[in-house]
Amino acid sequence: MNVEHGFYRQVAVQDHVHYTVAFFVLVIGTVGVTGNALVMYAFFCCSIVVRFSNKKLQTPPNFFIMNLAVSDFLMAITQSPIFFINSLYKGWIFGEAGCKIYAFCGAWFGIASMINLLTIAIDRYIVITKPLQAIQWTSKKRTCIYIALVWLYSLAWSLAPLLGWSSYIPEGLMTSCTWDYMTSTPANKSYTLMLCCFVFFVPLGIISYCYLCMFLAIRHTSRDVEKLGSQRRKSAIIQQQSIKTEWKLAKIAFVVIIVFVLSWSPYACVTLIAWAGYGSILDPYSKTVPAVIAKASAIYNPFIYAIIHSKYRNTLAEKVPCLHFLSQATRRECISVSQSESSLRDSMLRRHSSGCKPMFHRVMSMSTTDTHIWSDVELDPISHPRQASYSLRALKDKEYKSVTTLPEEKGS
Repeated sequence: MNVEHGFYRQVAVQDHVHYTVAFFVLVIGTVGVTGNALVMYAFFCCSIVVRFSNKKLQTPPNFFIMNLAVSDFLMAITQSPIFFINSLYKGWIFGEAGCKIYAFCGAWFGIASMINLLTIAIDRYIVITKPLQAIQWTSKKRTCIYIALVWLYSLAWSLAPLLGWSSYIPEGLMTSCTWDYMTSTPANKSYTLMLCCFVFFVPLGIISYCYLCMFLAIRHTSRDVEKLGSQRRKSAIIQQQSIKTEWKLAKIAFVVIIVFVLSWSPYACVTLIAWAGYGSILDPYSKTVPAVIAKASAIYNPFIYAIIHSKYRNTLAEKVPCLHFLSQATRRECISVSQSESSLRDSMLRRHSSGCKPMFHRVMSMSTTDTHIWSDVELDPISHPRQASYSLRALKDKEYKSVTTLPEEKGS
């Protein structure tokens, strides 16, 4: 049952329902603002304080991550406070103009976050599977152009309801606003269908395809390393790091796709149910809960793309005293990788102590260099996949040269 209250009607539900929603919205807003603010602090403020000594964070891939943090931060800071206040008042209190502004910001920043994920996936796909083309297509200038296109694309979709293609109205418990997917009009139905397709389903399909290709490319790289017969000692070390890189990249891809789907699938399902003409079966709860889950998507990406990033961890640990433990975790990872590599080299040295020592010396010296490259990839898979491809190419060249020079040495 609905009763009139203020500018819009109020849904007659028990008070504890609104207070429960307010609590979750408060948590989402606090975590989303704090987490994304830390990412922006690591990228912007620390670079200014140390006079750009932190340029290792200012790479094209990290620009996309930074842009994702900005959109998630704006999503959290514009949506959660208003949603929280309305929940305490048990209805919308900011008028029609406030509803349109609130819904416009939610649509703009929410769509920008989703398209950012798509852009990151495409960027990683190009760098890992097409490293030569990546040199041209992943410059800082082009990256800034891509970021601008992300915001313009998102702006176009969020402006449409203000220009007459659908409209922005309160939803659910009447404490938040979104586009009108409940009213069955040609404009509303067409906007809902196109929005779900080109902002959710199509990006999700492209993201899945990109990560699948990346995973297969890394597996193919590992198999190529195995075929370097005369460099088996070296390839054993590189293969170990390659497997770690493959597994870590697969986990990141899995988390990104699953979080993306879990955050927005309930909301997409609700809108499509209404679009299909079954909106009457949707009660206020079934419309509010998916909206809260979708807004919670702003709190996950900082952890996925930034907090697990070794360089961000080091920067945050250095500049934020309460996060000092992050540098200790990174140091333990580095020590663990270094110890595993050292033990592997020692065992190989004992196993092959007799035989061709000069050739073995060259192999081991080359292994140390290439292991460093792959270790960097494993610890920082977001920033250095291009190096991984180059190291494999260099390894193949060295393999070819060693095979061709050995007969010449024997003949001389």
